[in-house]
Parts: sequence; structure tokens; C-alpha cells
Amino acid sequence: MSSPSGGDGPGPPVGNDIAIIGMAGRFPGARSVGQFWENLRTGVESIRTLTDEELTAAGVTGAELSAAEYVKACPVLDDVDKFDARFFGFSPRDASVMDPAHRFFLEVSWEAFEHAGYTALPAEGAVGVFAGSGAPLYMIENLLTNPELMRSMGEFLVRHTGNDMNFMATRVSYEMDLRGPSINIQTACSSALVALHMACQSLLRGECTLALAGGSTILIPNGRGYLYKEGEIMSRDGHCRPFDANSTGTVFGSGTGCVVLKRLQEALDDGDTIHAVVKGSAINNDGAVKVGYLAPGVDGQAAVITRALEVAGVSADSISYIETHGTGTLVGDPIEVEALNQAFGAQTDRRGFCGIGSVKSNIGHLGEAAAAASLIKAIMALKHRELPPSLGYERPNPAIDFDDSPFYVNTTLRAWQTDGPRRCGITALGAGGTNCHVILEEAPERLDGEGARTQQLLVLSAKTLSALDSAADHLALALEQQPELDLADAAFTLALGRRAFTHRRVLVAKDRADAIARLRSRDDKRAPTQTVASDKPSAVFMFPGGGAQYARMGIGLYETEEVYRDALDTCLALIEPELRQKLRE
Repeated sequence: MSSPSGGDGPGPPVGNDIAIIGMAGRFPGARSVGQFWENLRTGVESIRTLTDEELTAAGVTGAELSAAEYVKACPVLDDVDKFDARFFGFSPRDASVMDPAHRFFLEVSWEAFEHAGYTALPAEGAVGVFAGSGAPLYMIENLLTNPELMRSMGEFLVRHTGNDMNFMATRVSYEMDLRGPSINIQTACSSALVALHMACQSLLRGECTLALAGGSTILIPNGRGYLYKEGEIMSRDGHCRPFDANSTGTVFGSGTGCVVLKRLQEALDDGDTIHAVVKGSAINNDGAVKVGYLAPGVDGQAAVITRALEVAGVSADSISYIETHGTGTLVGDPIEVEALNQAFGAQTDRRGFCGIGSVKSNIGHLGEAAAAASLIKAIMALKHRELPPSLGYERPNPAIDFDDSPFYVNTTLRAWQTDGPRRCGITALGAGGTNCHVILEEAPERLDGEGARTQQLLVLSAKTLSALDSAADHLALALEQQPELDLADAAFTLALGRRAFTHRRVLVAKDRADAIARLRSRDDKRAPTQTVASDKPSAVFMFPGGGAQYARMGIGLYETEEVYRDALDTCLALIEPELRQKLRE
């Protein structure tokens, strides 16, 4: 989001850059972002062939199954029927009438803020929400077909309490008490990336301190195939092969994803974990310069890419990867590559230096959530400095000439090597012509913390005792499996970046191994569990004393706590010249 500077070197952070400090998602074959990334880097296709038994259980008729045009494939999203209603205070009835896409987005939004290390409560500033959701298929297929439910609740409440596309963002704002702008973004398949663009603009205008951006769509009924029709966007064989000569289209699926954003300079000042940086973004519409309303347009796409590069202040030949819209259609793919050629060709004559790929080859097309998957894929690629393979590509669509272009389809997992900072572009295109392009850059080098304390205080809380035990086990597993996870950072986030609930557990650990053992212990003497709402309240008396019992009493704090040390040094610098005595010892 910076002003054009023309520079491609690392340099100091630019004031208008936006940091991505948290993310969460649920995609076909992946319950978490970590699992999603592992699937991508290992080339897993999560579009699977369904058995006749599965399809029959999902409501597919015998006539459909026997039809030659019926394609028995779907990117299945697990646990669509699951929702932690009690956590958010929903009654079973209220939860049952909420669209699963809205339920998932609420849960994933909570996870994203926890991943960012923020409570998102008003004390942390105004928090904005920008999100797009799919059509209210749950209401159409499951609720409107239940006359008794509709009579008892009324169509107004059914639509307004959790089904209409107008209410997904504001539902998150209400349930989490987020008081910044709350805007539903509906631009079809580009919705989630347009949501990112709008969130960045809101941050730059000072309308919010943090912003959540993403999308969610869940197809109802879930886990079914589809009837192939010649000339439509759907794939004949149930696979999506972007840019390949044998590709016949895409496969639609379900998913949810979002990211947490903050102005880069503030994220650096606050010591946030930065996963990637948004350098620039742009949106536009094709208008009427194309063959039809639902058709893509070269000019509009080329213009939006060019504008995003200008806003980012970077050159085309500094971009080494593009996460494309890449639906695998015979017409759409060549148009997208031609638009890239026009935008890049105006700035560079280099050939074959920029990889392209499409996450749709792994998980299909997730509609309004599609760009959230593309965005998280690009973030993780930058974070791990790897380019994951785009699947199904063997030989180019005959309408695409890759040999005379800056691009190649990346078909293998490879280390992301560049001469300068790693940068990539992401394209999202919406039926109806709304195009969006975003430029990302890898995060700046992270500064290590002081880590001077000999012991760390770990604070956990949850709404139930079983959830508290699960939280302890999950943290122990994370410390065990992620050696890069700093214990002091974890302690800080647990203390200040989590909302406090009724069931709490506090323990002191001297190192990683000690923390793992204590977290897994159910010994109350080592890891005490305290329930705030107790029938037997107890009183604790604490006497801090005057702090002058003996010389050098504060040396431990002075050596391990920077804030204490700085404050004491400041005071001594003021007092000692006046007293003409050395008080430090």
C-alpha cells in the first residue's frame, strides 16, 4: 500500500505497508492452516471421488448416479455439521438455524485473533471486519423446506439471525465485541481478496487498529457430485488442471479462511509476529469491454495488475510468483495469462522467471472463499520460502504461449530463490467483472526477544474444564513439535493475548521440557486448576513489604526485567547527582 518508490531492495519499512499478523482457515482436507500448507507442499489433491454409498447417503438419486454426465467428485469439507454453540452462547435452536458458512467463519475468526496474539477487545482499539459469504443455500435447502420451523420463527428472524449474506461480518463483530467498520463484501469469487483490499484501506485511513478479512462458503447439500454440462465451467472428469491442455473446468467446494491485519510500523513497534506484508493492492471492473457479462476480460485484469504494482512501488521483474485465479477453463486461463503478459510486458522483457500456480488444483473452487485460500497459500509460501506445486499440469493450453512470456507453471516443490526480497502477486476474479490483485512481500527479519527470565508464567483459561485440559495438551504438543516456538513469547501471549474465562490454570516453568511436563500433568500441586465461580471461595493475603529488607534485593528484577531496569536507571540518573552518592549498589 506504499507510494511508488521504484526501489526493489529490502530498505526500511514503508509507512503504508500492512502486516499480516494472524490467519486461520478450514479447507477441504485440512482442519487448520498448518495441515493445509502440508497438503499443498506435498501435492495432495483434496478433490476426491465419492462412492455410490456416500452419494446416496448425501441424497443423490439413483437416476442421477446412473447418468453418464454425473461426476462423482467433490472437495469434501469435514465437520460441516459441527459448531461449538455453547462457547459462543448460542442455544441449540439458534445454532441450528445459522448457516454453516457463518458458523465456520465465527469460529475461524476467533482462531485468527488468537493466532495473532490479540483478544480483539475494545481496549486494543477498534477492530474492523471485512468478509464475503456464499449464497444462503442452507436456508434455501434446509430451512425454507421446513414449514413448521418457518412458522414458529418467522422468515425475518431466520434470514436476519444467521443466513443472509448481509449479516456474516456484523455477526462476528457482535459476538466478539468488535467496534470498527463491519462490512460484508460481495463481489462473487473475488470477494475475499476484495475484503483484504478494503480492510487495508480502512487501516490506512485510521478507521481501525486491527482488521479481519476473509470469506466463507459452504455448499448445501455437502459432499455431492454434479451433472456435467458442455460449455459450463464445471470439469468433465472431476479434476481441476489450471493452464493444462486437458483441463475442462473446475470443481466447486466449501471452505473458510481469514487473516488479521495491522499497519506494519505498528506491528513492528509492538513486536507482533509478521507472516507477510501487503505492499499494494488494486480493484476494478471490466465494464462492458468483454464478450459477455459472465466472461473475463483481458484489459480489466491487465489494468488491475499494473495498478497494484504501481501502488506497491515495485517493478514487475521483482515478482517471482503469481497465485492466479486459475479455474482451469479453456477460455479463462488464456485470458488470465494474456493479462499478466500485458502487465508484465510493459515493464520487462525477461522470460520464464516468474512461477504461477493455482490452489484450485488442490481443493477446487471455493466461491466467495476462494481468494482466502489463495491468500493463505501465498502467505505460507513466503513464510516457508517454498513454492508448492500446482497440480494437473502436463502441457500448456494451446492458446497459451509460455515460451514467449515471463511465466512458467510451477509443478514441483522447490526452494523459493530470489536475488532480492521474495514477492508475489495474487489475482482474484469475480463473475460480473470485479478484479482484484494484491502484492505481498516476505516479512522483515524478526528480532529475538530478551528471554532473560529464568522462569516463565504460563496462564491458561477456558470455558470448561475439559477445554482447559485440551488447551494444556495442545500447548504442550506445540512446544514439543515446534522448537522455534519461544517459551517467553508463548507466556506473554497467554497472559495478554487471550480472553479470560471461568476455568483457569497457572503454572511456572523453567524451560521448554519443564513446561511440557507441567502442562501434561494433572497434579493440582504442579498445575493448579482454579474455577472462579466456586462454591467455596478462599481468601489470599499478600504482603509485598517495603522492598528495603537487604542490599541488592532488587538485583534479580534489574537483570531480567527491561522495563524495571530502564525505570531504575532513569531514576538513579536523576537522583544520584543531587545526592552526590552512588545508590546503585
